[in-house]
Amino acid sequence: MTPQQPTPTPATTTISPDSGGPELKRALSNRHIQLLAIGGAIGTGLFMGSGKTISVAGPSVIFVYMIIGFMLFFVMRAMGQLLLSNLNYKTFSDFAGDLLGPWAGFFTGWTYWFCWVVTGVADVIAIAGYSRELIPGIPLWIPGVATVLILLLLNLPSVASFGETEFWFALIKIVAIVALIVVGLVMIFTGFSSESGVASFTNLWSHGGFFPHEFMGFVAGFQIAVFAFVGIELVGTAAAETKNPERNLPRAINAIPVRVMLFYVGALIVLMSVTPWTGFQAGKSPFIGMFTLAGLGIAATVVNLVVLTSAMSSANSGIYSTSRMVFGLAKDGDAPKVFAKLSARHVPRNALFLSCVLLLSGVVLLYAGSDVGRAFDMVTTVSALCFMFVWSIILASYLVFRRRRPDLHRASTFKMPGGIPMVVVVYAFFAFILWALTTQADTLVALAVTPVWFLILGASYALMRRTPHHQARMALWRQTTAEERTAADAPASR
Repeated sequence: MTPQQPTPTPATTTISPDSGGPELKRALSNRHIQLLAIGGAIGTGLFMGSGKTISVAGPSVIFVYMIIGFMLFFVMRAMGQLLLSNLNYKTFSDFAGDLLGPWAGFFTGWTYWFCWVVTGVADVIAIAGYSRELIPGIPLWIPGVATVLILLLLNLPSVASFGETEFWFALIKIVAIVALIVVGLVMIFTGFSSESGVASFTNLWSHGGFFPHEFMGFVAGFQIAVFAFVGIELVGTAAAETKNPERNLPRAINAIPVRVMLFYVGALIVLMSVTPWTGFQAGKSPFIGMFTLAGLGIAATVVNLVVLTSAMSSANSGIYSTSRMVFGLAKDGDAPKVFAKLSARHVPRNALFLSCVLLLSGVVLLYAGSDVGRAFDMVTTVSALCFMFVWSIILASYLVFRRRRPDLHRASTFKMPGGIPMVVVVYAFFAFILWALTTQADTLVALAVTPVWFLILGASYALMRRTPHHQARMALWRQTTAEERTAADAPASR
């Protein structure tokens, strides 16, 4: 039986303010999308934040990263199933608006945009901090402004140039982590000795066990580590510009568990085997520390450059995703029309300029206080909370999809494993993360501040929904929803 096709909805057949203009071009190849997925999975948090995570959680941080990666894999599978159910979906904000209502597209699109702007600000802070390590005394604003200008020039030519840039950025991160694992294993198997003791796998449990700070130390690890995974959904933002998405998206998503085990768990096991967890501290990169310990001074400098590259990669992804999200919002009438225009090279140039201007706020934040690490922690917590909202919307869309379009769900060749019970488990995990954020003073402040964004968004939508355009979209969505519910209930009544 031929699966039922979804009725066009406001998300898939938009009232476009620029319907006669060029459209986004599918120019990202398989190697681009694979490395984009890896780059999204290896965030700045691994290089800059893992020192603090290890210091508060000890060896139990290994389980922290494994659990977070495991849970987010199911979010990505749900996202992949929905994107492949209708190739008219450009991003997850499209299927959120289609399945949950225009409000969801508005909230998801703008929150994801805000997520990456905030993350980009954190990356600018990280780049400025590490630039001062390489060039002592350099004014913080110089690397900050230079970063934004470089990323603007990298993204303006075409989406293919973005894909190529991100390919090499991600490759550099992969080489650095693999090199760390190889060097670390050599140090372990040769019995390397330092002031911290002998390098050995026994260091994982001989300094207070796997849970030296007991349960609350384990909990504290989650509130820091979750930021390392932001951007894991980036392949969903690139769906509209991916060649052969039916083949390339599943391959990128299915490789997530392997990447987490190698790049996070593998690297952390080696780091804490060479140096006991008691030797790590917040604000210091464990990667640089290990190469320095091995006597590879030049390698430590190279790793410092890799950390800068990682932050550049994250900011590059942020500029790309925010520009595409604002473009989609403008096409749906949820953002000013000027951002719905594409250049001759199919790049949303105006949306790109907007994102770059906002990233410059990171330079201002650098001078708001003297502690770069504190600014980084505050910004990353807000970002992680907003990403969790987006991940939750993806799961909610999946639940509605199963109920309203059972034929499409049954016909899917890329189903989310575990189905509805697994969604409940992931939601329970997100609730646990929220509770964990209340246990520390710095993250509690960020948790209290974040709702301000949703209040602003709610007030904006309350004004937007009164326009004739939004009223027409809502009426069409309600009609489509009623028809789909009737069709879904029909088999049961027969």
